[in-house]
Amino acid sequence: MSTVNCWKLPRRICNWRTYSKTSRCTEVMRPEEKKENDNNKPGVRFDRTNLFLPGTDSPMLDYKIYSCPAAYASTKIQAKQNVSNETDDYRDAFSLLLERVPSIVGIKQVRNTYMVTCSRRLSSVRNTLLDLAYGKSNENQRGDAWWPVTSKEKPELDIVEAYDTKEDPRGFQKIGSAYKGLCFCNLEQREALSVKEGQKILCNVSILKSTLTPGSISDYVWQLSWLPAEQHVLLKADSRFAMLCRYSVNSLGALTLPQLFRLLEAMVRLQVSPSHTFLKALEAEFCRRVWDMEFDQLLFLADLWRCLGRSVPRYMELLLSYVGLRWKELTMPQLIQLLYIIGESRRAPPDLMQKLELLLSTHLDQMNMEEVGAACLGFFKSKNGFSEQLMRRIGDKVAAKMEDISNYSLVNVMKMFRFTHLSHLPFLERLGEVAAERIPSIGTQGVMHIVLACASLHYRDSRLLDAVAAKVPSKVQYCRSKDVAKYLWSFSALNYEPENAAEFFSSLTEQIHHKMHEFQRFPEHFLTALLALAFTQRFPHDLIDAALSPEFIKLATEGSPFELKKDLFTLDGTVAIECPDYKGHRLPLQLQQEVTEMLWNFARQDICVKPEMVEAATLLQIMLGGPQFVKNHLILPHTRSADLEVHFDSTGKPLPFHTEVMNKDVQKLELKFNSVQVTDELISQLAKRSTSRSILKSDPDNLGVREDEEMVNNLHKTEDVKERRHVGFNLKLFRNDVPFTDSLLSSLTNSKIADKETARQPKEPSEIRKLAIQVSNRNHYCHSSHILLGLHSMKRRQLVRAGYVVVELPYWEWVPLLKRTRSEKMSYLHQKLYNSLD
Repeated sequence: MSTVNCWKLPRRICNWRTYSKTSRCTEVMRPEEKKENDNNKPGVRFDRTNLFLPGTDSPMLDYKIYSCPAAYASTKIQAKQNVSNETDDYRDAFSLLLERVPSIVGIKQVRNTYMVTCSRRLSSVRNTLLDLAYGKSNENQRGDAWWPVTSKEKPELDIVEAYDTKEDPRGFQKIGSAYKGLCFCNLEQREALSVKEGQKILCNVSILKSTLTPGSISDYVWQLSWLPAEQHVLLKADSRFAMLCRYSVNSLGALTLPQLFRLLEAMVRLQVSPSHTFLKALEAEFCRRVWDMEFDQLLFLADLWRCLGRSVPRYMELLLSYVGLRWKELTMPQLIQLLYIIGESRRAPPDLMQKLELLLSTHLDQMNMEEVGAACLGFFKSKNGFSEQLMRRIGDKVAAKMEDISNYSLVNVMKMFRFTHLSHLPFLERLGEVAAERIPSIGTQGVMHIVLACASLHYRDSRLLDAVAAKVPSKVQYCRSKDVAKYLWSFSALNYEPENAAEFFSSLTEQIHHKMHEFQRFPEHFLTALLALAFTQRFPHDLIDAALSPEFIKLATEGSPFELKKDLFTLDGTVAIECPDYKGHRLPLQLQQEVTEMLWNFARQDICVKPEMVEAATLLQIMLGGPQFVKNHLILPHTRSADLEVHFDSTGKPLPFHTEVMNKDVQKLELKFNSVQVTDELISQLAKRSTSRSILKSDPDNLGVREDEEMVNNLHKTEDVKERRHVGFNLKLFRNDVPFTDSLLSSLTNSKIADKETARQPKEPSEIRKLAIQVSNRNHYCHSSHILLGLHSMKRRQLVRAGYVVVELPYWEWVPLLKRTRSEKMSYLHQKLYNSLD
């Protein structure tokens, strides 16, 4: 066999069909060799019976041509066709934009080599249906057996970073013998089939052909699967093996269940392509026989499909239907294996998962740490959570034996805590002690999931975070785009600056430049990373310009399955306030208005109606003189939360807003009388009216506007009560205690009191003192601390830059006051407001 590098051959020469028609297989020489040895080496005549595998004395049927597409200037490497053409257009446009983004190292173009195999086709027309060797199989394009990779092209990876998505989740199966009959073991010891014996089997296939019996077909495939691993690729490319597969399809109905299992297990051992049509036919046959199998066989079969990497939704549907009828009969090993299979298939009915959760709680005490991790991963991947009670039991169990749990299982438990959003302090404290020492021995992706879970739970542990920050810069080359984004988000959300903050953030920022090609597929990770940097006041202008470009905006808003408009809006609003020297792209005004309206609609239905917010707004309106003095809105819409805004003049008197009062209920209750003359008779009638009805009309929230004089004196110790219009009372008390407020007087007399108040507003904006009153809650702070999270810290910083005095009503002070008297709450608010004006 000889090889040649094809650098620029005409299309007709590179076409493998041309070679397949030749009757003689000759070695291809380089020009200089041909000149020295002109026609002194005869061709080798093809002998079908002598061909099998390398390592024998027989000549080969095929010769190989190694091609390097990167050498062709006109070659266009296309992305995977897993998205719509429209989305691809957006990404193509974005890829052009990325060329303008500077990179420290740049995007390295890897030499992508592949092998073209030239061989004879089967003469039978029926054999053209076989795609194992020709159509869909890409086995000859994988593996190092076909292309020698230099040390530069294939660097030796740290053993810590080695991660096998098919093997690592199966660690629980290797602890005991309970799972032996439920899963496929690729470590089974058996004497390998010799090359000579394999050649003999394939010769028999070519001779017997359609006369092969179903039993012999199953035996032949099973025996060939025990060839040495280095021979598997050549075996799958052999036409006689493809013929054997076709005959297997024709005889599936005549095979017994054990023979079918041996057939599929052989395919797993040979690692046949999961998309091959032979497996499709095999799957259909197994689905037909589901109800003839025992539950152990069903689980074993599902494990074989998983090892092949083939998605079998029809079979999984039948399996889960079977489980739904007999779930109470499951043993603990069967349950754990089932949860593993469910997790890998990413689907399960919620009602079935609730039954399995109940069954899991009964077996929890007998489970080891690896089984606990497997159960957590199964529920996590299928997007089903545990109840709080079960999650706490798991936390107690793992915290007591955290030294015994593997890194992989520990990460799975952390994923489940993040999914259920349950803060288990004993577990988290124990995690800070144990995991900090384990960080160097955990892979980059596993460490990311640990810190991401801590950030989701708002749990900030300096020991753990410092250990992670020390590891990341040296391992940053192993980070995917997702890992980079989540690392940045976790530290920034927890508002934590590690000891090596400069090195930590700069290394991850450089990695963003290196991963720009990945962000075309995952724009959500790109925005997550940039927002996280913004939390910490780090603004890479070139990356921000790329994120706010029209091409990326179109990709993010139309080509992503996630809602990214709010992230774009937050980034744009942050740049507007904190980056006055930024000259790059900005978010279109129309999109800004659309997202603002979206956020305000959410705030009105969720934030503004919370009891602590409603109480604060109502009492401030009473204290300051009416709803026109308090505005409940999104002061900085891009920060996604509402605050109470109050204005004062330079003398400390409240100023009304020019805008209409946003509370429609108050507007409906306003008196609209015009030019009503106030006479002694009218005043007398008002004084004799029922007090309760007057209060109801003047106070739509039924909170009352009358306070005893003792409370008023406590609020105002230095001014005359009748002149305190900014407190909101300015009362002329009648004999029946009917409050005669400015609002009522203005409505009755059509007076210009409101206009006078407006006229008193200073003409210069610098004379207005703007207060942003924030009613905080626990979700604004790190767990069990008074440290603001990254987003809310950034918001407070931007409010100050926008000219506001931030007045916080912290939840640990304001929430307990909600159960106290109105006098205490009014006194607290008065102190908060007027102390901030000093």
